[in-house]
Amino acid sequence: MTRSAWPKKPTASWLPERHVPPCVNPVKVSKQARRNAKELFRACRVNGLLAEAKVRQVVKQVISSKPRGYIAILSHFQRLVKLDLDRRTARVQSAAPLAEPQQAAIRANLARRYGEGLIFSFTETPSLIGGLRVQIGSDVFDGSVQARLAALETSF
Repeated sequence: MTRSAWPKKPTASWLPERHVPPCVNPVKVSKQARRNAKELFRACRVNGLLAEAKVRQVVKQVISSKPRGYIAILSHFQRLVKLDLDRRTARVQSAAPLAEPQQAAIRANLARRYGEGLIFSFTETPSLIGGLRVQIGSDVFDGSVQARLAALETSF
């Protein structure tokens, strides 16, 4: 039997197409690129806070000069900026809308604990049933009724 006489391989049209998620960080970052990115990151800080104008200026400078491994440097620099922004963002969720005095009290308490320069985001999430859920970076303070019910459910 010749090769052309072989029956064609059936295609599985009933199988769904595989979705391949995009790579989160496709660039392998060397130690030197990490060091350079950290140095640039430190240069962008003013009084302990990241200055957006300096970040933009540093990125433009790196792109225009194109040093060796600049893609990896920018990739790691982006990661550092994102982590810093997450550490400085307070996401406050409540079941009902909070009045301005309540928001001011929350801002004052969190600023006392985490320092000045926090960015606040207040959202209404009815699924919490009651209470508050505060997330700052990887710290989560969950005093919601939903969390208490979930804890009660797991204890049984």
